[in-house]
Amino acid sequence: MNLNQLRIFAEVVEAGSITRAARRLKVSQPAVSKQISELEERLGVALFDRGARGVQATHAGRALEVHARRIFAMEKAAEDELAEMAGLTRGRLSIGASTTIGSYLIPGVFGRFRRLHPSVKLELEIANTAVIQAALLEGRLDLGLTEGFVPSTALSVEQVASDEMVLIVAPNHPLAGTVSARQLLHVPFIMRERGSGTRDVIEASLAQLDIELEPTMALGSTEAVKNAVAAGLGVAMVSKLTVELELATGRLRTVEVSDLKIRRALHLLRLQRKRQSPAIEAFATLLRETLAASHPHV
Repeated sequence: MNLNQLRIFAEVVEAGSITRAARRLKVSQPAVSKQISELEERLGVALFDRGARGVQATHAGRALEVHARRIFAMEKAAEDELAEMAGLTRGRLSIGASTTIGSYLIPGVFGRFRRLHPSVKLELEIANTAVIQAALLEGRLDLGLTEGFVPSTALSVEQVASDEMVLIVAPNHPLAGTVSARQLLHVPFIMRERGSGTRDVIEASLAQLDIELEPTMALGSTEAVKNAVAAGLGVAMVSKLTVELELATGRLRTVEVSDLKIRRALHLLRLQRKRQSPAIEAFATLLRETLAASHPHV
């Protein structure tokens, strides 16, 4: 079986569209369609149902996807073992991270790691905790970084830091000094959309104080929340990791909430049975050093 065709097939399954898959692979749509057609012809089965809104894997396609993921995991394991023999002179390191960590913490660590080990290829997958854990268990990732995790005997878990939620306001906002959680009921409050892990942890913490806070605005990203607060549309609670630049430049400021302290652990996850290559150990060490130096209170 042609591994290149198998990779294209898996990308189409994940993208749900030949056009989106072609864009991700940086090839033409006809080229992707041709490879899929050749793979279907070689296997003698239809792998996708084509529709106006994209493509969907058939029963045969879903079965092939399972095998494809296993093949890719075995391919990566072989690469990792050979890379280990070569030390840190080559190889590939795949990191999975939840949205906050992946967007605001990992890029800086990647930059430092790249300067130290330029021959090691770095890959980052940003997704929710469940997806990251599943990818680790399947062997598709070397390390996972998440706020939460579902305990699993197959995973080793190390708390590398903690993340603090802070109340942010615009520089000229009248809210100042120290406030109580109940005072937040009397100001326009902005939150992430329902289903967001950040919103869940805020609402759960408020519920412990018997406070049910209905947001005046729900937005789909932390960047949107920060921009709305900076524009004076309300106040919000966000991860401290996400506002370091805005606090340093004075675009936003924080207000202490006397009776509401929300902290959540940042976890480094590994697959117990996975070989820990020099690249994995080097990245984990650099991550700890970076957190200790730049986030001593986070």
